Amino acid sequence: MLENPNLCKEYVDVCVIGAGHAGCEAALASARLGLQTVIFTVSIDSIALMPCNPNIGGSSKGHLVREIDALGGEMGKNIDKTFIQSKMLNVSKGPAVHSLRAQADKSEYSRSMRRVLENQDHLTIKQAEIIELLIENGEIKGVVTYTGTTYYCKACVIATGTYLKARCLCGETITYTGPSGLQAANSLSKSLIDNGVKLRRFKTGTPARMDRRSIDFSKMEEQFGDERIEPFSFSTDPDSIQKEQISCYLTYTNEETHKIIRENLSRSPIYAGIIEGVGPRYCPSIEDKVVKFADKERHQVFIEPEGLYTNEMYVGGMSSSLPEDVQLKMYRTVPGLENCKIVRNAYAIEYDCLEPNQLLPSLELKELSGVFCAGQFNGSSGYEEAAAQGLIAGINAARKVLNKEPLVLDRSEAYIGVLIDDLVTKDNREPYRMMTSRAEYRLLLRQDNADLRLRKFGYEVGLVSKEEYDKVLLKEKLIDEEVKRLKEVIVGASKNIQDFLTRHESSLLRTGTSLADLLCRPELDYEKLAEIDVNRPSLSSDIINQVSIQVKYEGYIERQKIQVEQFKKMERKLIPADIDYDDVKSLRLEARQKLKAFKPLSIGQASRISGVTPADVSVLLVYIEQLHHRN
Repeated sequence: MLENPNLCKEYVDVCVIGAGHAGCEAALASARLGLQTVIFTVSIDSIALMPCNPNIGGSSKGHLVREIDALGGEMGKNIDKTFIQSKMLNVSKGPAVHSLRAQADKSEYSRSMRRVLENQDHLTIKQAEIIELLIENGEIKGVVTYTGTTYYCKACVIATGTYLKARCLCGETITYTGPSGLQAANSLSKSLIDNGVKLRRFKTGTPARMDRRSIDFSKMEEQFGDERIEPFSFSTDPDSIQKEQISCYLTYTNEETHKIIRENLSRSPIYAGIIEGVGPRYCPSIEDKVVKFADKERHQVFIEPEGLYTNEMYVGGMSSSLPEDVQLKMYRTVPGLENCKIVRNAYAIEYDCLEPNQLLPSLELKELSGVFCAGQFNGSSGYEEAAAQGLIAGINAARKVLNKEPLVLDRSEAYIGVLIDDLVTKDNREPYRMMTSRAEYRLLLRQDNADLRLRKFGYEVGLVSKEEYDKVLLKEKLIDEEVKRLKEVIVGASKNIQDFLTRHESSLLRTGTSLADLLCRPELDYEKLAEIDVNRPSLSSDIINQVSIQVKYEGYIERQKIQVEQFKKMERKLIPADIDYDDVKSLRLEARQKLKAFKPLSIGQASRISGVTPADVSVLLVYIEQLHHRN
């Protein structure tokens, strides 16, 4: 491309394209690591926008937010400043699936994140559409804006969300915009394709927003937040965020709702064949729910406030792309919504995204050096998944510029590791959503111990201060000491002990036993043991929680640690970069094709590729061993 001397030129280290949840984390990480960074957005007013649900966290997603925070990211801190209701989910189940979820004041969440970006050293915000990547010899050299300015850079992060060639659909009406009527990015797709990047078409959707004054909440079940609020960020003082919370409400669809939907399926762009993209399996539209779960008499509908200073209410569980007149009819069959007024119609949005098997585990494109990708552009869905990828992409873009090895978390270390590994090794044909069931080591990867697992990585990278890291080291020491003490303190079958056990309906002792063994009993807990544990130290609630989990689940935890060691052995068995899979005899055709396409870095990664069987892995192991002997 010949340079026009009349056009503007800028020189930076890292360019971040997109200022959603992925872009914000990427840009902050890069700038905080000392790199001159510019973040581009089609509208500065859309920074950290929540175009769909007004909440952060939830099942497995809460794990991601805690991990982002442990690594030095911003999402947890920002929601702690801007939430209006907070609740720990799945508390009746084991600690592996406990997940924090908070309703956000979505406008304030966006404003608060924007303030953080605006005041971050080394970071510039620029309202501009990027239309072209400048690539030379397979390496990023810069990006070009719609107005012709060239930003020369050493690395870039693509975090375009749902904006690439976006179109929104509401029945027969199609508007060529991004979410919430914002400008779409219509030119960058061509530049990516011209540089050999494979794209696919995905879609997602959002429900209508209602005027609070038109809703009858007396016909709904009121949903309250937790009495004691627990923060997302490990650096947030829990006492500082205790406040009055706003209620949410639960209602249900019914057969009349479903009848209206079924009668109008031909007017839904999903079922009329107008939408080309594939939608999310785990967050389906109400049309999909009615068709795919025809035996269900009703579906949950959550009515959630969008903020403190607006009457807009989000109708969770009823995403739709049906025409406006049908939307109004179906919503008005729901108890409490009989006289509802729609402020914003529900709509589906279709957009270009990446085939993520083109990515390395560092989130760098295999064929374009210095180009990192994150968020919904990678074929995932959800704010938390986006922010997690953005943080890793931003860290690794910065480390690329600094000539340092990338940060790669594996499946045994973090939900973030599971998320990225799934994206780069599995053939995802629909928007990917994180779930606890995707993590095979979930008892180790709890949301409560994210700081113990990941602070060291944040510190080593440079996003976590020595003071914050020292706090974690002290916490770890106190936990270990208390677990050891509980195992060493023996109580006998005295009258005092037997009376204590009787009061708590626990079986009596026949001989002496440790406090740790007593703590393992389901009817007893650390607090109850205080009656017979007179010399216990004074510990904070988070340390007590860790001690209780480690003692009660010790057998399961040790078993998972053994599984992790086996997993790591497979991860350490690297596949030569120049391997010729056609030369691997006895390898099945499907496996050969998949291995060529995905180019796994290790035997472990190869074993997780769909279409590669254990027998194929065995063949590959033998072949690599033979290669080593030859060399």
